[in-house]
Amino acid sequence: MRSEDSNFISEITKKKAELIHHGKIFVPDSIKLPYPLSSSTAGPGAGKKALALSFGGTRLKLGVTKEKDSKFSLRKNGEEYQILKSGTVFVDGVKIIPTLLHAPNQAFVNLQDSCIYNCEFCATPMLESQKEKDPDQIVRMILKAAEDGDFQSVAITSGIVESPKETFDDILEVVRKVKKNLGDVEVGVEPYVMKPEDIERLHDAGATEIKINIETFDKNIFDKLCPELDYDHILKMLEHAVKVFGRGKVTTNIIIGLGESDENVLEGLEHFAEMGVVAVIRVLRINDYNHARIVKALGHEIQNVLPQRMIRLAQEQKRILENHNLSTGTFKTMCHACGCCDIVPFWDV
Repeated sequence: MRSEDSNFISEITKKKAELIHHGKIFVPDSIKLPYPLSSSTAGPGAGKKALALSFGGTRLKLGVTKEKDSKFSLRKNGEEYQILKSGTVFVDGVKIIPTLLHAPNQAFVNLQDSCIYNCEFCATPMLESQKEKDPDQIVRMILKAAEDGDFQSVAITSGIVESPKETFDDILEVVRKVKKNLGDVEVGVEPYVMKPEDIERLHDAGATEIKINIETFDKNIFDKLCPELDYDHILKMLEHAVKVFGRGKVTTNIIIGLGESDENVLEGLEHFAEMGVVAVIRVLRINDYNHARIVKALGHEIQNVLPQRMIRLAQEQKRILENHNLSTGTFKTMCHACGCCDIVPFWDV
């Protein structure tokens, strides 16, 4: 990871933020990609095919569009590639990188592609139903991925299909079987936890990192977008998770772009850092699945997050984390370790 002076923002970081803001790239049919496109059923790219790229010491994932007039496009240049902006070279020295299972170097799996909790920003419940996957099938996928030379870690998430308990039990089973087969491999989990004992059971089974998502620190926005979830319960579970997993091994998403203020985001980042939680600042990806639902729930229009805001908040988060002796670099799994979808403190700023 790059760790630069907080007052200096590289051109690479500025360009990464602009690309995240735009969110998509056109790839001509003449380019024969060295690796398959990534297909996501969770996270910012849910429902879309995406291309993972590296340049200038950072990583980026962009949705692939068929729109030839897209602002950004990919061009082959010898053994590497270029990202063009309106036909002019925007980034040179680009490499296409493999996504082992959803993420570079990680077997990052989604146990179930649907969810009973209809959080308005989330595309997962709106996707065409996928074939259900049983825990043993997921374990086989992970063990197969572990044979790859790029494999480093495992991450497990899931939608809630029937009940939180049933899904939790499936995650727990996968963790146990993965650890039995792969030994000391790092395993990150992103579960819905019902009680403190759930967190302890995951840790005892061999999970090394945990992500419990608050989604937004603005309780008013949370109540409108996730009316079936309990804000205070999630905060309590995060606090307990630090006691079990340790400082710098617990994370949570804070989505930006829902109408929250910077002051609220910074308050949340400070609150979590005091706990020992290293939050992910996740830019809302507006798409056909969630736009109308979000607008209806919030009662106002939403706009894509500007690149300057992404960078400013990441800089402030880095300062907050330094003040609490925390870093994104302590994570070996999930989003901080991947770095493709966000401006990551201690990596990009």
